[in-house]
Amino acid sequence: MDYPMRRDDPFHPPPDYARLRAELPVSRVRLRTGQRVWFVTRQADAKVVLGDPAFSSVPSAPGYPAIRPLPEGPPPPGVFLAMDPPEHTRFRRMLTGEFTVKRMAALRPVIDEVIADCLAELTAVDGPVDLVEVFARPVPSLVICELLGVPRSDREFFNERSQVQLDRAASASAVAQAVEELRVYLDGLVRSKTADPGDDLLSRLVVQRLRTGELTHEELVGIARLLLVAGHETTANMIGLSVLTLLAQRSRWEELCADPGLVPGAVEELLRFSSVVQQGVARAVVAEISVGGQRMRPGEGVLVALASADRDERVFADPDTLDLRRPAGRHIAFGFGVHQCLGQMLARAELVAALTALTRSVPGLRLAIDPADVEFRPDMAVYGISALPVTITARVGEGRWRTARPGPAVGR
Repeated sequence: MDYPMRRDDPFHPPPDYARLRAELPVSRVRLRTGQRVWFVTRQADAKVVLGDPAFSSVPSAPGYPAIRPLPEGPPPPGVFLAMDPPEHTRFRRMLTGEFTVKRMAALRPVIDEVIADCLAELTAVDGPVDLVEVFARPVPSLVICELLGVPRSDREFFNERSQVQLDRAASASAVAQAVEELRVYLDGLVRSKTADPGDDLLSRLVVQRLRTGELTHEELVGIARLLLVAGHETTANMIGLSVLTLLAQRSRWEELCADPGLVPGAVEELLRFSSVVQQGVARAVVAEISVGGQRMRPGEGVLVALASADRDERVFADPDTLDLRRPAGRHIAFGFGVHQCLGQMLARAELVAALTALTRSVPGLRLAIDPADVEFRPDMAVYGISALPVTITARVGEGRWRTARPGPAVGR
């Protein structure tokens, strides 16, 4: 079987996933590069692969899945996502304190301010207006700018290069160029913060880690790149896809509008249902181990399908149904094990704040096109949509509504 597999329905994973879960939960697939690797589809098996030290996250490890041609040499310094303990542990511990409940609570006013600004722009035109362009993408981009101390004016620069890095169809040379351009930019940013630290995450790392010798300049640049790319792409796609999913199932949108208290639980269900990290999470086998009845040996590659694990019938009743009242907490949309998403609390805070603001401020939000006409992004490592034309109504007083004032329309 070839990987990646095709979706029949853009709101659901490829149908092959369900068949494999039932018949052959740990199977073999062939990548575009010709490499054959193990493919894991059930949640229990996924947790073994993601949590056991018999599997490595280092791309240079023998057998590591080459979903596209891998760059030669070791990963750039500081990119701890591509490291195993103890190297991975060293970097992650330096950052854990930046993503605590207390830190996220302190960041909430920034999130609310950014959302209010984007919501004002969203409601400033007489639709259709592209919700992805004016809301879903800028909200997490602007928040990560504030968190890291990146100038807002540079948002489009790093957005464009992030897109290339996550495009599964991009050539190795295009990815290498995007990575280098972003590295050069962040090198300059870190140098400026080294000379004149501010009140932001990168500046704190300069003062607390770089100046003490715990981090090198190159490692801090690598950390900055990882946080910048990972810190906005997944959340941007989740906001857009969540709104589309809710509006396409109108009763679900109205359910949230009627009861805002459902939003936190709804976010967990949307994370499970959409599971936007559609590219299999890659690992290399470094010690012999059995998973799902299959014997895996060193030098073999493994892909874990998070989108399949979060539709596992053994874990979730009626998994293909979006149930906003489903008990939360069993999905692995943020991964599992030591590499579980460091910024998941930030992502949750942004998603809850975004959906709360939209359902309270524009309950009359509607799709301006048929859901079948929405352009999805099947070749991106992070699943999402390119644009979402919507029509807007905004509250102006108790019990009264108006259509937002005239402005430029969005093209199809």
